[in-house]
Amino acid sequence: MRIGVDAMGGDYAPLEAVRGAFEAARINTDCQVVMFGEKSTIEAVCTQEGISSSSFEAIDCPTQIEMGEHPVKAFSSKQDSSIVVGFRHLAEGKIDAFLSAGNTGAMLVGSLMSVGAIPGIDRPCLTTLVPRLNNHPGLLLDVGANTDCKPENLLQFAILGSVFYGAVNKVENPKVGLLNIGEEEEKGSIFTRTTYALLKSTGGINFVGNVEGRDIFGDECDVIVCDGFIGNVIIKVCEGMYYRLAKRGVQDEYLDKFNFKHYGGSTILGVNAPVIVGHGISKADTFVKMIESAAEEIGSGMIQKIKDVVAAHINPQATT
Repeated sequence: MRIGVDAMGGDYAPLEAVRGAFEAARINTDCQVVMFGEKSTIEAVCTQEGISSSSFEAIDCPTQIEMGEHPVKAFSSKQDSSIVVGFRHLAEGKIDAFLSAGNTGAMLVGSLMSVGAIPGIDRPCLTTLVPRLNNHPGLLLDVGANTDCKPENLLQFAILGSVFYGAVNKVENPKVGLLNIGEEEEKGSIFTRTTYALLKSTGGINFVGNVEGRDIFGDECDVIVCDGFIGNVIIKVCEGMYYRLAKRGVQDEYLDKFNFKHYGGSTILGVNAPVIVGHGISKADTFVKMIESAAEEIGSGMIQKIKDVVAAHINPQATT
C-alpha cells in the first residue's frame, strides 16, 4: 500500500514529517510512504538527519497552503501545493491514503473536491478517539467539521462511525449513542429528539439511546454522535485539562491517554478514500501513528464497508 504524507503541513514541517515517514517505513515494510513537498528541502532534512532519501518517494511541490489561508481559495489557487498535489495523486489512485498536519479546512475541501463524498453522505465529518478505562478507546464524531447540522446528518455520522469503529477495531455490532442532556427518549431539544427517532428507526446501527456527558469516557457505548460544535468543545476541554494537569506534574496512566500523540490524527469519514488530519504541533511519533492508522484503514476495507451500509440503509440507489 502507498500512503501519502504532506511534508509541509504542521508547525514542525518538514523535519518531523520526514522523521516520522522514515520511522514508519522502517517499521511497516509493506507500506510505501510518498512525501509531498519541496523536494530540495526534504532532501536537505534527510542529509541533516542521516536519513536515506530512498526510504520514501518524494514528489516535488514548490508551494504550500499555510495554516491561516482560506481553504477554498487556497485549494483552488495553489495547484502546485503539497496538499493539492497529494489529493490529485489520491484521486488518480497513485496513493491509497493521504494525511497532513496542515490546514484542516483545506484537507476537508480537498477531500470533497478530489475523491468526493460517498453517495448518500451529505457532509463528511471529523472523528476522534476517546480514552476509556477498559483500554478500548471509544469514538466521538463530529468534532468540528460541521457546526450546524440536521438530524439526517447525525444519522449519517452514526452509520459512518459504527462501520469505521467495527472495521478498524474488529468489533461486531458496536454500540452507538446520541449525546444528550438526559438518558430518556423525550429529553433534549427538538433537534436531538428528532435525531433520536431517526437513529431508533434506521437499520445498520446498534443504537442504544441517549448518553450524557458523564458517560463519554465510560462503557455505555462505543460510538458517540453529536454535532461538530459540541464535539469540538469537548475535545478542546479535554485537551486543556490534560495540559494543565500535566503542567502541574500530575502523573497517571489514564491521564496520559489524553495526549493526542497516542492517536495520530482525525479521520475524515464520509469520503471515498482514507484521509487523516493531524494536530498542527505533531511530532515524528504522531506522524508514525497517523501512517499506521491509515494502513489499518486501508487493510480493513473500511471504505467499501461504509459504502455497502450507506447504500443499504440511506441511499439504496447508490452503486458500490
